[in-house]
Amino acid sequence: MPTATGTLNPYAKFLHGQDPVAAIRATPARLKSLAQTIGPARITQSPAPGKWSARDILCHLADCESVFAFRLRQTLSEEHHIIQPFDQEKWAVHYHGTDANEALATFAILRRWNLILVESALPEHANKPVTHPERGAMTFATIVETMGGHDLNHIAQLERIAAA
Repeated sequence: MPTATGTLNPYAKFLHGQDPVAAIRATPARLKSLAQTIGPARITQSPAPGKWSARDILCHLADCESVFAFRLRQTLSEEHHIIQPFDQEKWAVHYHGTDANEALATFAILRRWNLILVESALPEHANKPVTHPERGAMTFATIVETMGGHDLNHIAQLERIAAA
């Protein structure tokens, strides 16, 4: 699978050469383990002023997985698809009443569904083009790589919360 660099995928740096499909396959179990380590007493505590709690990160990952589901499917089914960006901070405003375990369960179900698609589409459709309005031309493989790097970025944040 081709590797995107630079502005195409700001999350590529978090992969450190890892296979993005292996990274996204491993994420649900890692998130479950980290959530258990953090525990219910700390899951909603922000690690610092202005920073997301572990619950907020899990909610964000569930939201992003629904976005990735749409982006992957639109890329495969349409010619010259243009990705719709979203403002994660505006979406995060609604996380305060969400249960972390529900966010994690939602993420895991959506991830399984997305993995089925990704594993059936690669490598045949790896180079299917798509455009991100802020990042420019990219491919189906770039979206998969973004998923993996995005996961690893947030896993590292959760690991720091768990270790605190």
